[in-house]
Amino acid sequence: MNIVLGVSGGIAAYKAPELVRRLQDLGAAVRVILTPNAARFVSPLSLAAVSHHGVITDQWGDPAKGGVDHIEMARWAELLLIAPATANVIAKLAVGIADDALTTYSVAHRTAIMVAPAMNWSMLQHATVVQNLATLRSRGVEIIDPESGYLAEGEEGEGRLAAIPAIVERVKMHRGTRDLEGKRVLVTAGPTREAIDPVRYLSNRSSGRMGYAIADAARRRGATVTLVSGPTSLEVPPGVDITRIDTAKEMLEAVMAKAASHQIVIKAAAVADFAPETVADRKIKKPADRGTIELSLRKNPDILASLATVHPRPFIVAFAAETDSVEKNAREKLERKGADLIVANDVSDTTIGFDSDENEVLILGRDGSSVRVERSPKLVIANRILDAVVARLG
Repeated sequence: MNIVLGVSGGIAAYKAPELVRRLQDLGAAVRVILTPNAARFVSPLSLAAVSHHGVITDQWGDPAKGGVDHIEMARWAELLLIAPATANVIAKLAVGIADDALTTYSVAHRTAIMVAPAMNWSMLQHATVVQNLATLRSRGVEIIDPESGYLAEGEEGEGRLAAIPAIVERVKMHRGTRDLEGKRVLVTAGPTREAIDPVRYLSNRSSGRMGYAIADAARRRGATVTLVSGPTSLEVPPGVDITRIDTAKEMLEAVMAKAASHQIVIKAAAVADFAPETVADRKIKKPADRGTIELSLRKNPDILASLATVHPRPFIVAFAAETDSVEKNAREKLERKGADLIVANDVSDTTIGFDSDENEVLILGRDGSSVRVERSPKLVIANRILDAVVARLG
């Protein structure tokens, strides 16, 4: 695979040599174009050394070669990957400005384009940046969403360049097999909300990122994907059909209505185990004497157990969020619920799992198998889960 890597002038440009190496590990040939500002953060010489090609920094090319560099590269390349992509470069791409080597090449490029934005959270949320990214998506450009975390300015928020393994995984998915072609996959994601009164509810910390990553990965591997999602702020992956729910009861109804028409069901949602016995029709006021309020809970329906009654029975992947004896408890759940695979993670580690772009999991099979996926972006984990499913489906 021939890849042109465009690097624009953000602090994350220093990661470009590592990205080149990881793309080469896929068997890709990589040629690099640097914007003038990117060259302030990473040296053209270092990128030439790792890529084994000269690095283009000047849009005028080399007259001694007898050709125009950006046209020659456009004939050669199968993918243009811009990482990091600054707000400035994103704006130029959206309106077709070609005033440096990278943007000039981008106009000439005629195959797939991936863009990995990286900038401060306040810039990422600016209306023009949002609109420009939407414009690129509408033209078929694949956006590799940035992560949340500490930013160069000392602030924390969304805008950090996606992790190198996540970017590489997206490139693999672009090039990779469609081993789920013809399969229908149902994925559940996010939390549920169980009302207490008109303004309060019981819920949990699930962000839905894991389920959305699985839905995205399955669709890219050729599946027809249905996503049943609790309340989240996440963008629905392109090409995925979504049913939105709030409560565990609503999720049960949606899953049971759809499961029989799907060959694979992946239960990544964090469904509330309990709901209030009764829901007040008016806001419950705080007692004047600052006393306590008793809340009576009832057990919610067991969606995973209900799937055992579906005919024809789909291949079922369960999830187990544990705080201790992770493998032991997950294996017990696997047998008790009759699932085919279970994905277990330790939610006592606050640096992964809930509200994080990364996780670390055990994938356990009914045959006694165990595969550990070390700390990785959730998209990487999503594909390892699907690898395990495909292997068992033959």
